[in-house]
Amino acid sequence: MSAPRLSSRRDAVLREMGLGPIWRLRARKAEADVTEDSAPEDSAPAWTGTAAAIATPRAEAPPTPMARSVEPEPAAGPQPRPAHPAAPRNAEPPRIHAARPQPPATPTPAATLAAPAAPDPARSARIATLDWDALEAGIRDCKACVLCERRKQAVPGVGDRQARWMLVGEGPGAEEDQRGEPFVGQAGRLLDNMLAAIGLKRGEDVYIANAVKCRPPHNRTPERGEIAACLPYLDRQIALVQPQLLIALGRPAAQALLDREIAISAARGKRFERAGVAVVVTYHPAYLLRNPQDKAKAWEDLCFARRLMAEAG
Repeated sequence: MSAPRLSSRRDAVLREMGLGPIWRLRARKAEADVTEDSAPEDSAPAWTGTAAAIATPRAEAPPTPMARSVEPEPAAGPQPRPAHPAAPRNAEPPRIHAARPQPPATPTPAATLAAPAAPDPARSARIATLDWDALEAGIRDCKACVLCERRKQAVPGVGDRQARWMLVGEGPGAEEDQRGEPFVGQAGRLLDNMLAAIGLKRGEDVYIANAVKCRPPHNRTPERGEIAACLPYLDRQIALVQPQLLIALGRPAAQALLDREIAISAARGKRFERAGVAVVVTYHPAYLLRNPQDKAKAWEDLCFARRLMAEAG
């Protein structure tokens, strides 16, 4: 016998016993419970206990029609969710823990670096008399600021000591600290490509140095005091090279050469001077690696520098 005929016969038997409406009502309620249990956010969350689980029917006597109670149907539309879940009857009250006092924050090493110390005129005057060998030896042995404590080695500079072009960067990175040469790694390769684009080559009519000679921890931006401590070395390098043009690569280098706070975006395309030498400001190659959309601007700055050199003869 097919399933529909069995179902019809069962329904007829139930109607004869007066149980059909009850079983149908319970079936519809079960379906409603399933629908509510699977409903999305509009239904009550599971932890409130309002979503009834559908269990296997127990073998018990069906209720009589007199015991049936008609439950009002819910109003149409989404029901408001309770503001707070109903707590179980035997649930313990929430425990309130007193807030533990927090120890005071320990200042980081960078935070302990105060404003730059007053320049030492005697030290600056002594550095201004050094030749190349004594200058580089003094840079490698320098302990004028905290950067000496964590460096592997100082990085004086590299290139043609009689160059017309002198490039000044920010400070050594991890690879520069290992090798003792400025602008190596990805930033160095990009710088070499930038120079080649205007007909220049590292070591030929180009000298490269940094505003600070030791690597700042974690490649952070050099502090003002650190830049000030290295400035006599940079000034002596400029005096020995006697370049026709200085290119500041990045904001710390620009601040060291121009002795003031400056924004790269505001300084681009302008001619500055330090001790009678023209200064052009552009982006650091490491910045360009992170922001390749600004490479076109750096190219404009290099073209501007090349025009200044052409005008100077």
